[in-house]
Amino acid sequence: MKKIILCVVAFLVFSFSYAHQEKNLQEIEEINATIEQLLSDAEESINSMDLDTALKQLNTALELSRTIDHPRLTALSSSIMAQLYYVRHENDKAATELQRAISIQRSIDDQPGLAYSYVNYGKIFIAKKDLKRAEEYLNLAGDIYQRLDNTEGVGVVDLNRAILYLNVERDPKEALKYFSLAEEKLAGTKNEYELSRLYYYRGRSHQLLGEYDEALANAQLSLEISQENNFRSMTMFSYSLLSQIHEDAGNFEQAYDYLKKSTRLGNSLYDLNKEAITSDASARYGVDAMKNMMNELSKQNEENERTLKVNKLTTILSVALITILSLLTLSLYKNNNLRARANDLLQKKNSELVTAKENAEKASLAKAQFLSTITHELRTPLYAVTGLTHLLLEESPTENQKEHLNSLKFSGEYLLSLINNILDLNKLEAKKVEMLESSFNLQKRITDVLVALKNSAEDKKTKLHLEFDPNIPQKLKGDPLKISQILINLIGNSIKFTEDGDIWVRVKRLSQTGKQVLLKFEIEDTGEGISKEKQKAIFENFTQGSLQINRKFGGTGLGLSIVKNLLNLMDSEIHLESELGEGSLFYFELKFEALEPAAPQEPGSDSNAIPEPLSNDIMHNKKILIVEDNKINQMITRKILEKNKVICDVADNGTSAIEKVSNNHFDLILMDIHMPGISGIEATREIRKFNETIPIIALTAVTLEESLDEFYLNGFNDIIPKPYKTEEFFQKINKYLSQEKASV
Repeated sequence: MKKIILCVVAFLVFSFSYAHQEKNLQEIEEINATIEQLLSDAEESINSMDLDTALKQLNTALELSRTIDHPRLTALSSSIMAQLYYVRHENDKAATELQRAISIQRSIDDQPGLAYSYVNYGKIFIAKKDLKRAEEYLNLAGDIYQRLDNTEGVGVVDLNRAILYLNVERDPKEALKYFSLAEEKLAGTKNEYELSRLYYYRGRSHQLLGEYDEALANAQLSLEISQENNFRSMTMFSYSLLSQIHEDAGNFEQAYDYLKKSTRLGNSLYDLNKEAITSDASARYGVDAMKNMMNELSKQNEENERTLKVNKLTTILSVALITILSLLTLSLYKNNNLRARANDLLQKKNSELVTAKENAEKASLAKAQFLSTITHELRTPLYAVTGLTHLLLEESPTENQKEHLNSLKFSGEYLLSLINNILDLNKLEAKKVEMLESSFNLQKRITDVLVALKNSAEDKKTKLHLEFDPNIPQKLKGDPLKISQILINLIGNSIKFTEDGDIWVRVKRLSQTGKQVLLKFEIEDTGEGISKEKQKAIFENFTQGSLQINRKFGGTGLGLSIVKNLLNLMDSEIHLESELGEGSLFYFELKFEALEPAAPQEPGSDSNAIPEPLSNDIMHNKKILIVEDNKINQMITRKILEKNKVICDVADNGTSAIEKVSNNHFDLILMDIHMPGISGIEATREIRKFNETIPIIALTAVTLEESLDEFYLNGFNDIIPKPYKTEEFFQKINKYLSQEKASV
C-alpha cells in the first residue's frame, strides 16, 4: 500500500513539472518571436532614420534576450545596435558593440550572425578609410556566405567591396565591376535597402567618370526605391546626388531644385531625432529633480516631527528652508527647459548656416570654373588679333591704316592685360597658387623685369632707376616667380600713372641672422599720387583712385589686388605712402634664406645699371622649332619670326616634335602644351632625356588648373602665356639665344 501511494505521488509530481516545463517553453518561444520582431522593426527604423525609436526597440530586445539567456539574439541585438551607431557616425561605439557580438557568435558558432557582424565591421573600416582592415572583414564575411551558399549575402559583400573601391581607392571603374556582380546576386531580393545603396553608389561612380546619363538613371532608381520604402536617409542622399549630377552637367535649375529637396529632408530628419533626444533628456532631468525635491521634503518632514516637541522655532526655520529649496528647484527646472530650447534653436540656426556656407562655396567654385573657362577660350581668337595686328604694322601700312592698327593693338593689349589679371586673381581666390622654393639671383631677376618694362617706360618718357644694396647675398632661396609677378604689377602700375618722370626700384638689406635675411623692397614714382581716403580701397578688386583716373589711364584695378594677395601668401603685406599730385611710394618686406654671400663689387662698375633690351639681330639665321597644332597660330608665330630672319620648322604634335629634335639641330623650341596625342609637357620630358641644354619655352594659354611651377619642374626654361606682347616674346627668345651663344 505504501509503494502504491509513493507511485501516485511521483506520478503527480512528474505530471506537474512536465506541464510547467511545457508552459515555460511556450513563453520562451513567444519572447523569442517578440525579440525577432523588435530587431526587424529596429532595422526598419534605422533605414528610415527614426533613430530614437530604433534605440528604444534595440534596448528592449537586448533586455529580453538577456532575461531568457539567449546568446544568439543577444549578439544579434548588439550587431544591429552597432549599425545604429554607424549611421550616427559614432564608429568607436559601433566597434565596441560588434566586438561584444562577435565574441558571443564565435563561442556559439553562429556562422550567419558572424557574417552579418563582419560586414558591419567592414563598413566601419570603409568609413575610417582603412583599406586593409576593411578588406579583411569583408573577405571573412564572403567566405562564410560562400560556405552557407547564401547568394544574397555574397551580393551584399560585393556591394560593400565596390563602395570600398569607390570611397577609399578612388577607382570608380573597378567599383563598377563589383556593382555589376552585386546586382546579379541581389536580383529578386527583398532587401530593398541594399538595392537602394547599390544604385546610389553606382550613380556616384558614373558621375565621377563623367557619364551623366548613366549616373542620372541609377540615382533615379535609388530615389524611387527609397521613397517607396520610406528610406528617408537614402532619399536625402539620392536628392543630393541628383543635384550634383545636374550641376556637373550644367543643368543648374534642376540642380538647385534637388538641392532644396535634400536640404528640406535633412532638416526634417535632424528635427525628428535631435528634438526627440533633447526632449527626452529634459524630461529625465525634470523627473530626477522632482525626486530629489521630494526626498528632501520627506527628510525635512521627518526632522520636523522629531524636533516639534523640542523647539517650535526650529520647525518654522525648517519650513522656510523647504520653501526656499522648492523655489530653487523649480527655478533650476525652468532654467534647464529654457536652456534646452535655446540650444535646440542654436542647433537649427547652425545647420542653416552650414547649408548657406556650402551653397556659397559651390557658387564660388562655379564662378572660378566659369572665369577659368571663359578667359582660356578668349585667348585663342585674341592670339590671332594681336599677332595679325603686329604683322600688318610691319608691312608699311598707310597713315590712316596705321592709326587704325595702333588702336586695334592698344585694344588687344588692354584685353590681354584684363584676361591675365582675371586669371591670376581667380587662381589666388581658388587657392590654386602654391609656393615654389628654389635658388635664384635677386638682382638678375629684378634687372630682367626692368628690361621687359623699359620700352613701356620710354613710351611715357619715364626713366627707370635701380638701387640694389651690395650687401644682399648673391644667391637666395625663395619663389622667384612670385617676386617677378609682384614687381611687374607694382612697376607697371607706376609706369601707367607717371608721364615724363622717374621711377626708383630700391632693395635694402634690413637684417641678417645666420642664413635668414630680411629685405625691404621700395617702388617710388613721381606720378599722379593717390588721395588719403582712396589709399586703402585701391588694394581691393576692380578699384582705382577715382573715376577721372580710370577714364584717363584705363585699367581694371586688379594689379594691386593681386600684389596684396601674393604678399599675404608670402606672410607679408603691402604699404603705401602717397600725396595727390606728388607721386607714390609702395614698400614691403620679405624674408629669404641666404645660400651664397654677397658678390664683391669691382671698382668702377655700376651694378645698378639697367642693360638695354637685346637686339633682334641675334635671332638672324637661328633655327627655331614651333610645336603647335593650331594652323592659324602656326602661321602667325612663323611669320613673326621669319620677319626677323629666323629659320622656322613646324611640328603639329608632340610625337613629331620629339622626332624632329632627335634628328635635327635647333637653337630653341617654342612648345604648345595642349595638343592631340602626347601633351607638350610629356614631349618636353622625352626631349630632356637626350638633350638637356636646348632652350624650351612653353608658348601656351594657361588655365586655372595649371601651375606655372609645373612647367619648370618638367624641363621648360621659361613660359610665354598666349596671347603675348611681341616685345615680351622677342625679349625672352633673345635672352635664351644670347645664353646659347655665350656657352658656345
